[in-house]
Amino acid sequence: MSLFIIFQGCLNFGLILFVNNRKLPKYTVTATLQCAGNRRTAMSKTLKVKGVGWDISAIGNAVWGGAKLADVLELIGINKPSQITPSGGKHVEFISIDKCKEENGGPYKASIPLSQATNPEADVLLAYEMNGEPLNRDHGYPLRVIVPGVIGARSVKWLDSINILAEECQGFFMQRDYKMFPPSVNWDNINWSTRRPQMDFPVQSAICSLEDVNVVKPGKITIKGYAVSGGGRGIERVDVSVDGGKTWMEASRFQKAGVPYTSDDASSDKWAWVLFKVEADIPMSAEIVAKAVDTAANVQPEDVEVIWNLRGILNTSWHRVHVRVGHSSM
Repeated sequence: MSLFIIFQGCLNFGLILFVNNRKLPKYTVTATLQCAGNRRTAMSKTLKVKGVGWDISAIGNAVWGGAKLADVLELIGINKPSQITPSGGKHVEFISIDKCKEENGGPYKASIPLSQATNPEADVLLAYEMNGEPLNRDHGYPLRVIVPGVIGARSVKWLDSINILAEECQGFFMQRDYKMFPPSVNWDNINWSTRRPQMDFPVQSAICSLEDVNVVKPGKITIKGYAVSGGGRGIERVDVSVDGGKTWMEASRFQKAGVPYTSDDASSDKWAWVLFKVEADIPMSAEIVAKAVDTAANVQPEDVEVIWNLRGILNTSWHRVHVRVGHSSM
């Protein structure tokens, strides 16, 4: 049940004007947004799953600009940080202008806990800029939510209204999608109410400089890619193997070119991806593997089979590409 509506009518710039007129400070946050279905295609190779067939590119990194949600909530009397409002609100719901068939023609919506929304360190933004420019249509113009460290489904675009709720959002994409089930669950025995909505993304990495299957020239090759973890956890290490995981090399890590990355350094962007790079000689054919470890010592699982789920979300298994040495026909 909605306790009250904070703002409504973003389409006519009401919320943007409110933010500007109250002269809320503008913050910029560098953050990676990643679809929960990133790398879903690899899961489908084990057993078909339901969802868009993303490979490794359902992810992006940008500098977002806007007002902190915690500042906006404070203007209506919700202190930061807060676990619950005096009237019993525990969740903040975001409702989009966008309509979808899953909501029977109603709006897309999602929520986050009030404790996260009112925590300035969580860096939740009402964003009106992306990479120093006004949001374009595809990225949520004129206003969208950015919830760093959380699956992209919670960063609602084309924001229309914000509600304070006693319970989490009851929308389709909170209650009947984007939940993590074990491999034993199928569409005949699924019970959506037994699992909570997915929020933080597990540790993830992918090789981007090589495709499966590549032919490469003899000599050293450069292996590059991205690594990221949810909840603001940094990347402690990226391991790369050129023999299918028998032996490993540690890759160099950076967020800015030429600047080594340190996970707990104040200059590091805790919500942003980390890029990695390593050079290696490979045999005539090789299975190249990457796996990342975050600052909580979480590591990617070796095999996709053990994390397979019917919706194909959160495939964070070792990323593998196969290459062979030869001469390209080009």
